[in-house]
Amino acid sequence: MKVAVLTGLRKLEIGQAPPPKLQRPDSVLVRIDRVGVCGSDVHYFVHGAIGEQRICYPATIGHECAGTVMQVGKEVASLQPGDRVAIDPAIVCRQCDQCYAGRINTCRRLQFMGCPGEAPGALAEFYVLPAENCLPIPNNLTLDQAVLAEPLSIGMYAVQLGDVYPAARVAILGAGPIGLSVLLCAKATAPCQVYVTDLLEHRLGVARACGADWTGNPQHADVVEAILQQQPSGLDLVFECSGDPSCIDQGQRLLTPGGTLVLVGIPASIQVSFDIHLMRRKELTFRNVRRQKGCMAAALRMISQGEVDTGLLLSHRFPLEKVQEAFELVANYADGVIKALICLSSAE
Repeated sequence: MKVAVLTGLRKLEIGQAPPPKLQRPDSVLVRIDRVGVCGSDVHYFVHGAIGEQRICYPATIGHECAGTVMQVGKEVASLQPGDRVAIDPAIVCRQCDQCYAGRINTCRRLQFMGCPGEAPGALAEFYVLPAENCLPIPNNLTLDQAVLAEPLSIGMYAVQLGDVYPAARVAILGAGPIGLSVLLCAKATAPCQVYVTDLLEHRLGVARACGADWTGNPQHADVVEAILQQQPSGLDLVFECSGDPSCIDQGQRLLTPGGTLVLVGIPASIQVSFDIHLMRRKELTFRNVRRQKGCMAAALRMISQGEVDTGLLLSHRFPLEKVQEAFELVANYADGVIKALICLSSAE
Protein backbone atom coordinates (compact mmCIF):
# COMPACT_ATOMS: atom_id res chain seq x y z
CA MET A 1 0.00 0.00 0.00
CA LYS A 2 1.02 3.64 -0.44
CA VAL A 3 2.09 5.57 2.64
CA ALA A 4 3.41 9.10 3.18
CA VAL A 5 6.63 9.06 5.19
CA LEU A 6 8.54 11.88 6.88
CA THR A 7 12.20 11.35 6.03
CA GLY A 8 13.53 14.63 7.47
CA LEU A 9 12.52 18.18 8.28
CA ARG A 10 9.99 19.37 5.68
CA LYS A 11 10.52 16.18 3.64
CA LEU A 12 7.55 13.91 2.90
CA GLU A 13 7.90 11.01 0.49
CA ILE A 14 5.40 8.50 -0.88
CA GLY A 15 6.58 4.96 -0.18
CA GLN A 16 5.26 1.43 -0.05
CA ALA A 17 4.46 -0.68 3.01
CA PRO A 18 2.78 -4.06 3.53
CA PRO A 19 -0.95 -3.59 4.15
CA PRO A 20 -1.93 -4.24 7.79
CA LYS A 21 -3.89 -7.35 8.70
CA LEU A 22 -6.59 -7.98 11.27
CA GLN A 23 -5.16 -9.71 14.31
CA ARG A 24 -7.78 -9.00 16.99
CA PRO A 25 -11.44 -10.01 16.89
CA ASP A 26 -12.55 -6.54 18.04
CA SER A 27 -10.73 -4.65 15.27
CA VAL A 28 -11.57 -3.51 11.75
CA LEU A 29 -9.57 -2.89 8.58
CA VAL A 30 -10.30 0.56 7.15
CA ARG A 31 -9.42 2.06 3.81
CA ILE A 32 -8.33 5.60 4.61
CA ASP A 33 -10.12 7.95 2.20
CA ARG A 34 -9.40 11.39 3.70
CA VAL A 35 -6.79 12.85 6.04
CA GLY A 36 -6.81 16.42 7.34
CA VAL A 37 -3.58 18.34 7.84
CA CYS A 38 -3.52 19.42 11.49
CA GLY A 39 -1.37 22.05 13.16
CA SER A 40 0.26 19.37 15.29
CA ASP A 41 1.23 17.48 12.11
CA VAL A 42 2.84 20.70 10.87
CA HIS A 43 4.86 20.96 14.11
CA TYR A 44 6.37 17.54 13.32
CA PHE A 45 6.82 18.50 9.64
CA VAL A 46 8.60 21.80 10.39
CA HIS A 47 10.28 21.23 13.78
CA GLY A 48 10.46 17.44 14.05
CA ALA A 49 8.97 17.61 17.54
CA ILE A 50 6.28 18.86 19.86
CA GLY A 51 7.88 19.55 23.21
CA GLU A 52 9.70 16.39 24.24
CA GLN A 53 7.93 14.21 21.67
CA ARG A 54 10.49 14.00 18.91
CA ILE A 55 10.23 12.32 15.51
CA CYS A 56 12.54 9.40 14.76
CA TYR A 57 12.92 9.21 10.96
CA PRO A 58 11.42 7.67 8.92
CA ALA A 59 8.06 8.37 10.51
CA THR A 60 4.38 8.56 9.62
CA ILE A 61 2.03 11.33 10.75
CA GLY A 62 -1.62 12.32 10.45
CA HIS A 63 -4.63 11.63 12.66
CA GLU A 64 -7.68 13.54 11.33
CA CYS A 65 -9.19 10.90 9.10
CA ALA A 66 -12.22 9.13 7.68
CA GLY A 67 -12.57 6.04 5.55
CA THR A 68 -14.44 2.91 4.55
CA VAL A 69 -14.58 -0.39 6.46
CA MET A 70 -13.11 -3.22 4.39
CA GLN A 71 -13.07 -6.09 6.90
CA VAL A 72 -14.30 -6.66 10.46
CA GLY A 73 -13.16 -8.95 13.26
CA LYS A 74 -15.42 -11.79 14.33
CA GLU A 75 -16.51 -10.01 17.52
CA VAL A 76 -17.49 -6.76 15.74
CA ALA A 77 -21.26 -6.38 15.46
CA SER A 78 -21.53 -2.61 15.12
CA LEU A 79 -19.86 -2.31 11.72
CA GLN A 80 -19.76 -4.11 8.42
CA PRO A 81 -17.74 -3.87 5.21
CA GLY A 82 -18.75 -0.83 3.19
CA ASP A 83 -19.61 1.36 6.18
CA ARG A 84 -18.14 4.86 6.03
CA VAL A 85 -16.51 5.84 9.32
CA ALA A 86 -14.96 8.83 11.03
CA ILE A 87 -11.99 7.80 13.12
CA ASP A 88 -11.26 8.78 16.71
CA PRO A 89 -7.43 8.81 16.65
CA ALA A 90 -7.02 8.15 20.40
CA ILE A 91 -6.67 4.42 21.03
CA VAL A 92 -7.07 3.88 24.79
CA CYS A 93 -6.54 0.89 27.08
CA ARG A 94 -9.77 1.13 29.15
CA GLN A 95 -7.87 -0.50 32.04
CA CYS A 96 -5.71 2.17 33.72
CA ASP A 97 -6.62 4.51 36.56
CA GLN A 98 -7.22 7.39 34.14
CA CYS A 99 -9.61 5.40 31.97
CA TYR A 100 -11.50 4.15 35.05
CA ALA A 101 -11.79 7.77 36.20
CA GLY A 102 -13.34 8.73 32.85
CA ARG A 103 -10.20 10.55 31.73
CA ILE A 104 -9.62 8.60 28.53
CA ASN A 105 -7.77 11.57 27.04
CA THR A 106 -4.98 11.06 29.60
CA CYS A 107 -4.95 7.25 29.37
CA ARG A 108 -1.65 5.92 30.74
CA ARG A 109 -1.20 3.69 27.67
CA LEU A 110 -2.70 6.01 25.09
CA GLN A 111 -1.78 5.22 21.49
CA PHE A 112 -2.50 8.32 19.43
CA MET A 113 -2.30 8.07 15.65
CA GLY A 114 0.75 9.80 14.22
CA CYS A 115 2.31 10.55 17.60
CA PRO A 116 6.00 9.57 18.02
CA GLY A 117 6.36 6.29 19.89
CA GLU A 118 2.62 5.59 19.80
CA ALA A 119 0.45 4.57 16.82
CA PRO A 120 1.38 4.91 13.12
CA GLY A 121 0.11 7.97 11.25
CA ALA A 122 -3.05 7.99 9.16
CA LEU A 123 -1.42 8.95 5.85
CA ALA A 124 -1.63 5.39 4.53
CA GLU A 125 -4.09 3.61 2.27
CA PHE A 126 -5.16 1.08 4.92
CA TYR A 127 -5.24 1.01 8.71
CA VAL A 128 -6.36 -1.44 11.42
CA LEU A 129 -8.19 0.05 14.40
CA PRO A 130 -10.33 -1.05 17.33
CA ALA A 131 -13.97 -1.00 16.24
CA GLU A 132 -14.79 1.47 19.03
CA ASN A 133 -12.58 4.06 17.31
CA CYS A 134 -14.61 3.88 14.10
CA LEU A 135 -17.79 5.96 14.20
CA PRO A 136 -20.42 5.48 11.47
CA ILE A 137 -20.85 8.58 9.35
CA PRO A 138 -24.46 9.82 9.05
CA ASN A 139 -25.83 9.41 5.54
CA ASN A 140 -26.19 13.16 5.00
CA LEU A 141 -22.47 13.82 5.55
CA THR A 142 -19.58 13.48 3.14
CA LEU A 143 -16.19 12.05 4.00
CA ASP A 144 -14.80 15.60 3.89
CA GLN A 145 -17.28 16.71 6.54
CA ALA A 146 -16.56 13.62 8.64
CA VAL A 147 -12.84 14.44 8.81
CA LEU A 148 -13.71 17.84 10.25
CA ALA A 149 -15.47 16.15 13.19
CA GLU A 150 -12.05 15.55 14.77
CA PRO A 151 -10.94 19.20 15.11
CA LEU A 152 -14.54 20.16 15.91
CA SER A 153 -14.54 17.64 18.77
CA ILE A 154 -11.53 19.41 20.30
CA GLY A 155 -13.44 22.68 20.09
CA MET A 156 -16.43 21.00 21.72
CA TYR A 157 -14.35 19.63 24.59
CA ALA A 158 -12.67 23.02 25.11
CA VAL A 159 -16.08 24.72 25.31
CA GLN A 160 -17.26 22.09 27.82
CA LEU A 161 -14.11 22.54 29.90
CA GLY A 162 -14.50 26.32 29.84
CA ASP A 163 -18.19 25.99 30.72
CA VAL A 164 -19.48 28.57 28.22
CA TYR A 165 -22.79 29.97 29.45
CA PRO A 166 -25.43 32.45 28.19
CA ALA A 167 -24.24 36.07 28.12
CA ALA A 168 -20.62 35.02 28.73
CA ARG A 169 -17.96 37.40 27.41
CA VAL A 170 -15.49 35.28 25.48
CA ALA A 171 -12.27 35.76 23.53
CA ILE A 172 -10.66 33.28 21.14
CA LEU A 173 -7.02 34.05 20.39
CA GLY A 174 -6.10 32.36 17.12
CA ALA A 175 -8.56 31.68 14.29
CA GLY A 176 -7.05 28.57 12.76
CA PRO A 177 -9.13 25.38 12.44
CA ILE A 178 -9.12 24.77 16.21
CA GLY A 179 -9.94 28.36 17.15
CA LEU A 180 -12.75 28.39 14.59
CA SER A 181 -14.00 25.06 15.95
CA VAL A 182 -14.10 26.58 19.44
CA LEU A 183 -16.02 29.54 17.99
CA LEU A 184 -18.58 27.34 16.24
CA CYS A 185 -19.12 25.22 19.36
CA ALA A 186 -19.33 28.22 21.68
CA LYS A 187 -21.96 29.89 19.51
CA ALA A 188 -23.90 26.63 19.20
CA THR A 189 -23.78 26.07 22.97
CA ALA A 190 -24.98 29.41 24.33
CA PRO A 191 -25.78 33.00 23.25
CA CYS A 192 -22.42 34.54 24.14
CA GLN A 193 -20.39 37.48 22.86
CA VAL A 194 -17.17 36.34 21.20
CA TYR A 195 -14.09 38.40 20.36
CA VAL A 196 -11.62 36.73 17.95
CA THR A 197 -8.03 37.70 17.14
CA ASP A 198 -5.59 36.44 14.52
CA LEU A 199 -2.60 37.66 12.53
CA LEU A 200 -4.20 36.71 9.19
CA GLU A 201 -7.02 38.82 7.77
CA HIS A 202 -8.57 35.99 5.75
CA ARG A 203 -8.96 33.92 8.90
CA LEU A 204 -10.67 36.82 10.64
CA GLY A 205 -13.09 36.95 7.70
CA VAL A 206 -13.94 33.28 8.21
CA ALA A 207 -14.33 33.95 11.95
CA ARG A 208 -16.92 36.63 11.20
CA ALA A 209 -18.74 34.20 8.90
CA CYS A 210 -18.69 31.67 11.77
CA GLY A 211 -20.40 34.13 14.12
CA ALA A 212 -17.64 36.21 15.75
CA ASP A 213 -19.07 39.44 17.16
CA TRP A 214 -15.74 41.30 16.86
CA THR A 215 -12.41 40.54 15.21
CA GLY A 216 -9.01 42.16 15.52
CA ASN A 217 -5.47 41.76 14.19
CA PRO A 218 -2.64 42.31 16.72
CA GLN A 219 -0.41 43.50 13.87
CA HIS A 220 -2.73 46.43 13.21
CA ALA A 221 -3.88 47.44 16.68
CA ASP A 222 -3.59 46.70 20.40
CA VAL A 223 -6.30 44.07 20.53
CA VAL A 224 -6.29 43.88 24.33
CA GLU A 225 -6.92 47.60 24.63
CA ALA A 226 -9.57 47.49 21.89
CA ILE A 227 -11.49 44.68 23.58
CA LEU A 228 -11.23 46.23 27.03
CA GLN A 229 -12.61 49.48 25.65
CA GLN A 230 -15.77 47.54 24.88
CA GLN A 231 -15.61 45.37 28.00
CA PRO A 232 -13.94 47.54 30.69
CA SER A 233 -14.47 44.97 33.45
CA GLY A 234 -12.81 42.23 31.40
CA LEU A 235 -13.87 38.93 29.87
CA ASP A 236 -15.16 35.80 31.56
CA LEU A 237 -13.39 33.26 29.33
CA VAL A 238 -10.39 33.33 27.02
CA PHE A 239 -9.52 30.39 24.76
CA GLU A 240 -5.85 30.51 23.71
CA CYS A 241 -5.82 28.63 20.39
CA SER A 242 -2.71 29.95 18.66
CA GLY A 243 0.10 28.34 20.64
CA ASP A 244 1.84 31.73 20.68
CA PRO A 245 3.16 32.49 24.21
CA SER A 246 2.36 36.19 23.74
CA CYS A 247 -1.32 35.25 23.53
CA ILE A 248 -1.14 33.67 26.96
CA ASP A 249 -0.11 37.08 28.28
CA GLN A 250 -2.92 38.75 26.33
CA GLY A 251 -5.41 36.27 27.77
CA GLN A 252 -4.43 37.05 31.35
CA ARG A 253 -4.77 40.78 30.73
CA LEU A 254 -8.18 40.35 29.09
CA LEU A 255 -9.75 38.31 31.89
CA THR A 256 -11.95 39.71 34.63
CA PRO A 257 -11.09 38.68 38.21
CA GLY A 258 -12.17 35.07 38.65
CA GLY A 259 -12.00 34.49 34.88
CA THR A 260 -10.77 31.35 33.15
CA LEU A 261 -8.00 30.93 30.59
CA VAL A 262 -8.41 27.74 28.55
CA LEU A 263 -5.15 26.67 26.89
CA VAL A 264 -5.91 24.86 23.62
CA GLY A 265 -3.04 25.81 21.30
CA ILE A 266 0.26 23.91 21.29
CA PRO A 267 3.39 26.09 21.75
CA ALA A 268 6.50 25.14 19.80
CA SER A 269 8.64 25.62 22.92
CA ILE A 270 8.73 23.37 25.97
CA GLN A 271 8.33 26.21 28.49
CA VAL A 272 6.18 29.35 28.59
CA SER A 273 6.02 32.08 31.25
CA PHE A 274 3.09 33.52 33.18
CA ASP A 275 2.64 36.75 35.12
CA ILE A 276 2.17 35.05 38.48
CA HIS A 277 1.23 38.29 40.25
CA LEU A 278 -1.48 39.11 37.74
CA MET A 279 -2.76 35.53 38.04
CA ARG A 280 -2.74 35.81 41.83
CA ARG A 281 -4.36 39.23 42.08
CA LYS A 282 -7.14 38.31 39.67
CA GLU A 283 -7.44 34.75 41.06
CA LEU A 284 -7.51 33.38 37.55
CA THR A 285 -8.25 29.77 36.66
CA PHE A 286 -6.14 28.04 34.01
CA ARG A 287 -7.47 24.94 32.23
CA ASN A 288 -5.50 22.77 29.81
CA VAL A 289 -7.20 20.95 26.95
CA ARG A 290 -5.87 17.49 26.11
CA ARG A 291 -7.42 16.57 22.80
CA GLN A 292 -11.11 15.67 22.56
CA LYS A 293 -12.02 13.33 25.45
CA GLY A 294 -14.55 11.20 23.60
CA CYS A 295 -16.42 14.06 21.87
CA MET A 296 -16.18 12.67 18.32
CA ALA A 297 -19.66 11.13 18.18
CA ALA A 298 -21.26 14.30 19.51
CA ALA A 299 -19.32 16.39 16.99
CA LEU A 300 -20.57 14.20 14.14
CA ARG A 301 -24.16 14.65 15.36
CA MET A 302 -23.67 18.41 15.61
CA ILE A 303 -22.52 18.61 11.98
CA SER A 304 -25.22 16.19 10.77
CA GLN A 305 -28.01 18.13 12.49
CA GLY A 306 -26.84 21.45 11.05
CA GLU A 307 -25.92 23.03 14.38
CA VAL A 308 -22.57 24.11 12.92
CA ASP A 309 -21.36 24.74 9.37
CA THR A 310 -17.92 23.15 9.07
CA GLY A 311 -17.94 23.87 5.33
CA LEU A 312 -16.49 27.24 6.23
CA LEU A 313 -13.32 25.50 7.45
CA LEU A 314 -12.49 23.37 4.40
CA SER A 315 -10.38 25.34 1.94
CA HIS A 316 -8.07 22.97 0.01
CA ARG A 317 -7.99 19.35 -1.25
CA PHE A 318 -4.91 17.48 -2.51
CA PRO A 319 -4.24 13.95 -3.81
CA LEU A 320 -1.81 11.84 -1.81
CA GLU A 321 0.84 12.39 -4.47
CA LYS A 322 0.86 16.12 -3.59
CA VAL A 323 1.12 15.66 0.17
CA GLN A 324 4.40 17.62 0.27
CA GLU A 325 2.71 20.56 -1.45
CA ALA A 326 -0.22 20.36 0.99
CA PHE A 327 2.02 20.48 4.06
CA GLU A 328 4.09 23.35 2.66
CA LEU A 329 0.90 25.29 2.01
CA VAL A 330 -0.33 24.84 5.57
CA ALA A 331 3.10 25.45 7.11
CA ASN A 332 3.40 28.74 5.19
CA TYR A 333 -0.21 29.86 5.83
CA ALA A 334 -0.43 30.32 2.06
CA ASP A 335 -3.31 30.85 -0.36
CA GLY A 336 -5.89 31.59 2.35
CA VAL A 337 -5.65 28.06 3.75
CA ILE A 338 -7.82 27.10 6.70
CA LYS A 339 -8.07 23.30 6.48
CA ALA A 340 -6.36 21.20 3.81
CA LEU A 341 -7.43 17.62 3.14
CA ILE A 342 -5.44 14.80 1.58
CA CYS A 343 -7.66 12.60 -0.64
CA LEU A 344 -6.41 9.03 -0.77
CA SER A 345 -9.40 7.75 -2.76
CA SER A 346 -12.21 9.08 -4.96
CA ALA A 347 -14.90 7.95 -2.48
CA GLU A 348 -17.31 10.57 -1.25
